[in-house]
Amino acid sequence: MSSTPHQASARARANIALAKYWGKLDAELNLPAVPSISMTLDPLVTETTVEFRSDLAADELLLNGERALDVEIKRATQLFDRVRAESGVTLRARASSKNHFPTASGLASSASGFAALAAAARAAAGLAFDAARTSALARRSSASAARSVYGGYVELPAGRAGDDALGARVLFPPEHFALSIVVAVTAEGRKSVGSTDGMTHTRDTSPYYEAWVSAAPALAREVSEGLAVRDLGRIGRAMEQSTLAMHACGLAAGPGLLYWQPATLGAFARVRELRGEGLEVYATMDAGPHVKALCLASDAAAVAAALGKVPGVLRTLLATPGPGVEVF
Repeated sequence: MSSTPHQASARARANIALAKYWGKLDAELNLPAVPSISMTLDPLVTETTVEFRSDLAADELLLNGERALDVEIKRATQLFDRVRAESGVTLRARASSKNHFPTASGLASSASGFAALAAAARAAAGLAFDAARTSALARRSSASAARSVYGGYVELPAGRAGDDALGARVLFPPEHFALSIVVAVTAEGRKSVGSTDGMTHTRDTSPYYEAWVSAAPALAREVSEGLAVRDLGRIGRAMEQSTLAMHACGLAAGPGLLYWQPATLGAFARVRELRGEGLEVYATMDAGPHVKALCLASDAAAVAAALGKVPGVLRTLLATPGPGVEVF
C-alpha cells in the first residue's frame, strides 16, 4: 500500500429495536445474549469520513467537529486495527463523524456511527464492500451497529460462543410494511450511564437478568411473526413488553438504572391514551429518555401532534424505514 492518503465516506442510519437487545453473552467479542429485531430509521443519519494517512502518529476521531472522548477513540482504534489486520494497511486513521440527530442520548447514535465507521474504514483501506463482514465488524464495537448496516427490518441473532463472524440479516425490506416511528425527544445531551456499562451493571446486579434473557427470544419471535403478516397490533404488544421487561431488569439492578425523565413517563402514558381513543400506536424506548411511538405511516402526523403537546417533550422527530449503509 502506498503512503498517500486513502479516503472513503459512508452514510448509515440509526435503528430502533422493536425486540430489545440488552446483555452480552461475551463481552470480549461483544456477542449479544438475546436476539433483537429493529427498524432502520430514515432520516436519522450519521455521515463518516475515514482517511488512512502517513502523517499520523495515532488514530484520531472527531465527532460533530470535536475531539471524541478517549473511550470512543479507543473503540475506533480497535475497529481500525481489525481493518488493518484484514487489509494489510499499516497507516493510522483520521475519522470525522457527524450525527444529524442527538448524540449518545438513547437515539442509537452508536449504531449508525459504528456502522458508518466500519463501512468507511473498510472502503478507505481498499477492501471491497461486503455487507456481512461490515456488519460483523460493526458488531464488535456496538452490537446494535450490526443492524444499521442493513435497511428495513433487521434481525441480529443471539450470539454463540466464539462466533466472531456474527452479523445481522434482513428480515424484510423497507417497503414491506409502511410503518413510522415518532420520536418524542425528552432531553438533550449525553445520558448518564452508557448502554455498555448499563448492560454489565444489570447482568452483575439485577435479580431479573436471567428472567429477561429467558423471555427475550419469544418476544423477538412474536415481533418477527407480526412483521411477516403486517400485524401492527401483534408487533406493538410484543414490542412494549420487550421494552418494559428490559427497563424492569435495569431498574432492579443495584443501584437501579433509571433512564426515564418525567416527560418520558408522560409520553409513554399518552401513547396508551391514544390507543384507548382508537389510534393504533405503541411505545418503545432504548436505554435513554426518549419515547418512540410505532404506528402506521398514515397515522404519524396525528401521533406527532399528540406527543408534541406532552409537557416536557422538547420536539418530535418522524422516521420511516430506511436503507442500509451507503459508501461514497
